[in-house]
Amino acid sequence: MSKLVKSMELAALEKSFSGVRDLVLITPDKVDSTMDFNFRKKLREKKVKVQMVKNSLVKRVFDAQGVKLSDKIWSGTTLIAWGGDSIKDLSKAVDGLIKEIEKKDPKAKDKLKVKLAVADGQTVTLAAAMAMPTRLEAIGDIIAMILGPASSIAGALTGPASEVAGQIATIAARKEEPVAATIAETKEEPVAAPAA
Repeated sequence: MSKLVKSMELAALEKSFSGVRDLVLITPDKVDSTMDFNFRKKLREKKVKVQMVKNSLVKRVFDAQGVKLSDKIWSGTTLIAWGGDSIKDLSKAVDGLIKEIEKKDPKAKDKLKVKLAVADGQTVTLAAAMAMPTRLEAIGDIIAMILGPASSIAGALTGPASEVAGQIATIAARKEEPVAATIAETKEEPVAAPAA
C-alpha cells in the first residue's frame, strides 16, 4: 500500500472514529455475504455502525484518541461496531444479534466472536458492558440516592410538628364544647321572674 493511499485511509478512519469511546470488537470467521449483509442491516436498524478495519491503522487512530488497547487484541480480522445510545445498548444489540444468528443456524456458532467491548476508552468484557447502566439510569440512581435521605429528613421535621398541631386542635375542640353546652342550657331554662 502506497503512502498516499495509507494516509487517505488513515484520514478516513480518523473521521469515522472521531470521538468514539464506546465500541465492540468482533472477529468474523468464514462469514458469507448473506450473513454479513443481514448482520450489518439489523445493526443499522438499531443505529449501530459496523466497519471492517485494518488493525495497524485503526490502532494508530485509537492510540491518538487515548484509547489504548493491547497489541494482541489487534490480531486477526477485526470488525468494529459502535453507535447506539450507550455501551449497554450497543453490547445488547451485538450480543442479541449474534445469539439470534446462532439460533437460526447452528453451523454459524463460531463465525462471529466478540473480542471485547470498550466503554469510555477502557476495555471490559461484553457481559460487564451489558450490565453497565445507561446515562439516564445512572442519573436516576443518583437522584434516588439524594432524594431518599432528603425525604426522610423532611418527614422527621414535619412529623412532630403535625402531631403537635393535631393535639392543639383537639384541646381547642374540648374547650369549645363545654362553653357551647353552657350557652345552650341558659337559653333553654328561662329564669322565672320574681313574684311580687
